[in-house]
Amino acid sequence: MLTKDYYFDLPEELIAQEPSQRRGDDRLLLIDRANGTWSDWMMKDFPSLIHEDSVIVVNNSRVRKARVYARSETGGNVEFLFLGREGDGAWKCMTTKTKRQKAGKEYVFLRKDGSDDITGRIIRENADGTRSVLLSADDGEEFFQRCGHVPLPPYIKREDSWNDETRYQTVYASRIGSVASPTAGLHFTSELMDKVRSMGIPIHEVTLHVGAGTFLPVRTERIEDHHMHTERYEIDPETADALNRAKSEGKRIVAIGTTSVRTLESAADSNGRLTALSGDTDIFIHPGYSFRFVSDLLTNFHTPESTLLMLVSALAGRSLIFSAYQHAIEERYRFFSYGDACFIRG
Repeated sequence: MLTKDYYFDLPEELIAQEPSQRRGDDRLLLIDRANGTWSDWMMKDFPSLIHEDSVIVVNNSRVRKARVYARSETGGNVEFLFLGREGDGAWKCMTTKTKRQKAGKEYVFLRKDGSDDITGRIIRENADGTRSVLLSADDGEEFFQRCGHVPLPPYIKREDSWNDETRYQTVYASRIGSVASPTAGLHFTSELMDKVRSMGIPIHEVTLHVGAGTFLPVRTERIEDHHMHTERYEIDPETADALNRAKSEGKRIVAIGTTSVRTLESAADSNGRLTALSGDTDIFIHPGYSFRFVSDLLTNFHTPESTLLMLVSALAGRSLIFSAYQHAIEERYRFFSYGDACFIRG
């Protein structure tokens, strides 16, 4: 399969630059795999569209304020995206002007008001293009609260604002570690979740910390040659037991977001049982993949030629996805992280 087969033209004005005025006031495109059709709804209608024999799985990862600005020894400004802590206490980072950021260089990290904070030094240049940075004083999340900015994706062409500090988090986010939001969950309000539970549909939580690789395009001509980035996931044993029981009883597993899909499919064995409850996953789901655990998926609209577009095409079929996306473009749906949602139902 060729990467170019997953390209589509998207008018730039349909890329959402802001969230909806109120959380949950989003449009919802129902993509029905059973009959190959789609229909227009609102997110508030989601509970009525779920099969009654369903269970829902969400990703409770919380976004770190991982974008931090620094001043180099020569006075230049450099942007760091802190991806996660390494075994020796250094932080793995992506940087701007990467080729100039050499091992041994030192930086002063800046507070949000522009004043100096602690210093950091690059101690390694990694094969994947990242840099390992050791801070002079490391107080963990306090550093990111003082100096960090919400790491909005590159297609949102503005600086982060105070509003993003809440709107780029799901209402159930609890375990910090992501550098991008599991954005399908942004559509949920506490009230909507309560309505789902009142229908007797359980909601279970798993964790996958979203890495910066979620934004990386597929650069290979053939999609089979693409290598996914690695992300850390975890499912607690009680949740796994409940989900395994639900699956054995024939209930439908509704994943909220592609990160929930990747978690469940990584943890499932060949018999469709969750057994590998934690680990690093680089699973690449594209057409031809046979789903072991997930039945249905609520997700956002994805970028052309992306691994996420290939994932939803694996679930619903490329032809149906592309036809539904064309309808969404014609009807002026809002795309990507702060955009509208689609529910792929069997």
